[in-house]
Amino acid sequence: MLPYSSAAEAEAALGRGMTVAEAAWLRYSATVPDHLLYCHNVAILLVVYTLAPLPLALLEQLTPQAVTSRIKLQPRVRLSAAAVFRCYLDTAWVLLLTVGMLGIVSFPVVKMVGIRTGLPLPTLGEAAAQMAVYLLIEDYLGYWIHRLLHTKWGYEKIHRVHHEFSAPVGYAAPYAHWAEVLILGVPSFTGPAIVPCHITILWLWFVVRHIEAIDIHSGFEFPFNPTRLIPFYGGAEFHDYHHRVGEKSQSNFSSVFTFCDYLYGTDKGYKYHKASLAKMKEMADD
Repeated sequence: MLPYSSAAEAEAALGRGMTVAEAAWLRYSATVPDHLLYCHNVAILLVVYTLAPLPLALLEQLTPQAVTSRIKLQPRVRLSAAAVFRCYLDTAWVLLLTVGMLGIVSFPVVKMVGIRTGLPLPTLGEAAAQMAVYLLIEDYLGYWIHRLLHTKWGYEKIHRVHHEFSAPVGYAAPYAHWAEVLILGVPSFTGPAIVPCHITILWLWFVVRHIEAIDIHSGFEFPFNPTRLIPFYGGAEFHDYHHRVGEKSQSNFSSVFTFCDYLYGTDKGYKYHKASLAKMKEMADD
C-alpha cells in the first residue's frame, strides 16, 4: 500500500513527474496491502502455467505426426490429450497448495530482505540487470540441488515424480513432488533475497523463470526459437536428453545455461550422444 493520498503527493515525494507506468501503478496499488500484492504471484503463476504451454499442447495434439516429427525431439512419443490434461490438473493443484501456502507464510521474509512496492518503479536497465543476476544465481544453485535430487534417496523419494515424463511436454515443466516444488523455490528466491527488487520485478522474474522451464520441457526444437541467441542457453534439446536417460542420468543438470555442466564435467554423456548421432547421420548420408 503506497503512502500517498494523491498523484500530486506522489510526484512531490519523487521530486519529478510520474511516468505513465508509475501513474498506472499508483492507481492500482495505492489501496492494496503489500501482502496481497505479494500474493499476486500465485495467480500470475497459475495463469502462466495454464496459458503458456497451451500452444505447444495444441501443436502436438492437432498437427499430424508426420509434420511434428521434424521438430519433435522424441517423435515416437505422443501423449494423449487425457494424459496432458491429467498432468495439468495434478500440477495446478500442487502449485496452488505449495505456492499458495508459501505465499502466505513467506511474506515477512519478503519484507525483511527488502522487496519494495512503492515508487519509483525500476528502470529497464535495472530490471534487465536484476533478471541476469537472478538467472545466474538460480542456475548455479539449481544445478547442485538437481544433482542432489539424483542421489538414490533424492530420486526415489522425491525426484522420480518429475521424471515420470521421459519425453517431457510443456505442462510437465513444474510437474513434481510437492517437496521438490518447495525445494526448487529456494534457488528461485535466493537472487531476489541477495539483490532486492521491486515487487513488479519479482512478478516478472517468476514469469520469466516459469516460461524458461516450459521452454526446456517443451519437447520441441524450433529452428526460430529466439533463445538460440542467448549465450550458453541449454534449451529443450539439452534438457530433453536428461529426461530421456531418466534415473541413471549423470548429465545436463543445469536448468538454464550449460556452463555448470561443462565446468563440473556432467555434460559428457550428452556430448557422446550428440557425437553418436552426428556419426550415424554421416554414415546415412554416405
